[in-house]
Amino acid sequence: MKNEHTVTVTLEKEEWSSILDKTFKNKNSQVKIDGFRKGKASKEIFLKNFGIEYLYPDAIDEALPKAYEKAMMESKLVPACKPSVDVKNIDESHVEFEFKIITKPEVKVSSYKKLGIKREEAKVTKEEIQAEIEGIRNRMAEIVEKTTGEIVKGDTAVIDFEGFVDGKAFEGGKGTDYPLEIGSNTFIPGFEDQLIGLKKDESKDISVKFPEDYVADLKGKDATFKVTVKNIKTRILPELNEEFFKDLGHDDVKTVKEFEEKTKEHLLEHKKEDAENKYIDALLEAGVSKMTVEVNDEIVDEEVERMIEDLKNRLQMQGIPFESYLQFTGSNLEEFKNQSKPVALNRIKSRYLIDYIIEKEGLKTTDKEAEKHAEEQAKKYGIEKSELIESYGGLEVVKYDLLVHKAIEVLENN
Repeated sequence: MKNEHTVTVTLEKEEWSSILDKTFKNKNSQVKIDGFRKGKASKEIFLKNFGIEYLYPDAIDEALPKAYEKAMMESKLVPACKPSVDVKNIDESHVEFEFKIITKPEVKVSSYKKLGIKREEAKVTKEEIQAEIEGIRNRMAEIVEKTTGEIVKGDTAVIDFEGFVDGKAFEGGKGTDYPLEIGSNTFIPGFEDQLIGLKKDESKDISVKFPEDYVADLKGKDATFKVTVKNIKTRILPELNEEFFKDLGHDDVKTVKEFEEKTKEHLLEHKKEDAENKYIDALLEAGVSKMTVEVNDEIVDEEVERMIEDLKNRLQMQGIPFESYLQFTGSNLEEFKNQSKPVALNRIKSRYLIDYIIEKEGLKTTDKEAEKHAEEQAKKYGIEKSELIESYGGLEVVKYDLLVHKAIEVLENN
């Protein structure tokens, strides 16, 4: 591809010798040579015992940053993703690196104006208001132990379980004191329904079939789970009264009607935000459809890795290991990466479209504008301006974010 460049950099003479000497001193202090204390053998003795080749792996690691910096300065290229590198030649007198540098591909856009995208009007129905109120009541419900009676939908069953396929226990199929909300659909289809009607301390063999999109070694297979109900917990929903409204922070709400109106305002605000996000996504999608660009696999792969790191961080905040998330979703790392590639490619293309508009329209921004933008965003999220700028990674990133907003306005105004 036209945006793939090969840059060769050679380090030799004093530069390479200096790195080898430094590496020798480090390695010499780590190894024991008969007749010498660590670090006290001469270089001649050291090389006689280990050979010059013993230094090369660490010396290459030491030389690589310097070689990469040299490659960037000499080529004046701006990488679109992390370059790959090969060591083409190496001996005591020199080392030759070959960098494969991928720059941003050529982007052509036939048009980004008059895309014909309309905003959806945000509306809230009575049914949605009531569903939201019931959801709030459920979230605020008191969880109490159910001393008598059977498991019903909505209860949380605390269970011990172990799964078997073809009579053999499988990895990850065992749990102790596991709280499972009946109706949450977090387990294999059919599992939760078969717990309904059981009482505390009762056991049951539950038969299920793993979905076809589950992990490779279990998908489509029949399984039996031996389950014991250790405890049953149920929800007691709060009454819709003034005390409940105050618990939610609505000191100004006195009646159910006022609470319904407050809930409607909340839902409408979120629906407007969702509608705006969908509108922008539709604008970008329409613009991308008029774009011609060939994106290298390496750029897509790096975006996938970035997405995975973002997901890991979000999951970590919830106390969920990434490996557990993969297991819950019936996937593995390779499958997850492959599934993420179309999303990654779309994100890259959308970013290229934005950059194209910024350049074509000659969009600019100033530090003063960025400071004001940061202040507005900080107020929106209820944090200090300095905190927001720091979370963005500095004022320059805020300036780019503002340019993105300006580019989207160009899309909207046409």
